[in-house]
Amino acid sequence: MTDNGYLKDRFSPLFTDKYQLTMGQAYFLHNRHRLNASFDYFFRKIPFGGGYVVFAGLENLLEIIEQWQFDEYDIDYLHKSGFHSGFLEYLSSFRFKGNILGMNEGEIVFPVEPVLRVEGGLLETQLVETLLLNVLNFQSLIATKAQRIRWVAGDKVLSDFGLRRAQGSGGNQASRAAFIGGFNSTSNMYAARKNKIPSAGTMAHSFILSYKNELEAFRAYAAVFPDNCVLLVDTFDTLKSGLPNAIIVARELERKGKKLAAVRLDSGDLADLSKRTRSMLDNEGLDYVKIVASNQLDEYVIKDLLEQNAPVDVFGVGTSMVTGIPDGALDGVYKLCSLEGEARLKWSDSIQKATLPGQKQVLRYTGSDGQFYGDCIILAEETAADQMTVIENNNRILLADCQSEQLFTVHMKDGNRCRAPVNIMNVQEMTENRMKQLPGLLKELNTQHTYAVGVSDKLMAVQEKMKRPCC
Repeated sequence: MTDNGYLKDRFSPLFTDKYQLTMGQAYFLHNRHRLNASFDYFFRKIPFGGGYVVFAGLENLLEIIEQWQFDEYDIDYLHKSGFHSGFLEYLSSFRFKGNILGMNEGEIVFPVEPVLRVEGGLLETQLVETLLLNVLNFQSLIATKAQRIRWVAGDKVLSDFGLRRAQGSGGNQASRAAFIGGFNSTSNMYAARKNKIPSAGTMAHSFILSYKNELEAFRAYAAVFPDNCVLLVDTFDTLKSGLPNAIIVARELERKGKKLAAVRLDSGDLADLSKRTRSMLDNEGLDYVKIVASNQLDEYVIKDLLEQNAPVDVFGVGTSMVTGIPDGALDGVYKLCSLEGEARLKWSDSIQKATLPGQKQVLRYTGSDGQFYGDCIILAEETAADQMTVIENNNRILLADCQSEQLFTVHMKDGNRCRAPVNIMNVQEMTENRMKQLPGLLKELNTQHTYAVGVSDKLMAVQEKMKRPCC
């Protein structure tokens, strides 16, 4: 923890796959570790049957890499594991001194196009692979899930309730990613503090059961939290017990000049219960009391509730979001694209597994309406493209009449960040603004439409020349 209270997670460089270290030792012992290399990070398939991915995790990745080092315990473990003493001596003073370029966190991204490029010595660029994939794949998956929920929820309040169902400490990254994807708050206090995002919470059934009766429990909670009191009303009977007792407490708060903030529904037919709850509250003049709904929510359940005109003000979403149900992973990969200035290409009989050679830039083209039109992958030395060949179907698209912007910027130079950490509020705002530019058909939960991603003529020529080299 730094002096200003900012929490940093220490990730040992041993947070990696063993083959990164075995390859690293081979590079080192053959004096190849300083060869100038470039790797691309990209993914091949959009999860959840959707039309886009929200890029997330970059700030965490930069933070970790900036203070990444092997300590004496790491070195001792590697020594006992049989690694070469000369290699371990090198690792004992290892720091990442490379460059990281790519899209900004919060950007909307698509399959096959490079999202990030890592440049530097062959060894250091290889060593960051597993960490990079772990952080970016997971957070991008969760941010995308969260944005899908945000899209169907409209302007309703969304709160992340998922920590207890998350995969271990990955819950901290999930809470951060959920906020980037459009959530308003999290129940995860560690993530709230570290990322400076709003926290939210109510009460559990155990609190109510710890008292003699429900009304006594409600009164006790309201006495401690009179300015932000949310009462869980389904412990016994929502409409016959929980809600009537909540109304009593709301009246008592009013006499003290306070207001009951909300009641929470956590079971049963949420559409029917929320309507009856709203009616009972309104009949008592408590129209200001909000309704919070939770219990196994996802984008489809929320969509269904809103289509039934359920008067829910706040949705607490847990398991489905923080675990990325039904797609447990984003299939991001990290591939060598150049070595010592020479383009490298992984060829495959499956076009989906072939890679694009050389250092590259991505241009995003927008139409006259400001909507995304297509992304063109170009060689790094190019500045524009008048046309592109779409990777998915080989169609040719003219780009001359569209506006373009370069999506790659430098995030880290010689191992140092090029800017101060980005405020997560700004990252969320970027995602929100970019989603406004995404064509509506691509926002559908199960879209049949795909976004055009293509390559420039020059990049295609390089790839064609390198295909199927003689062995």
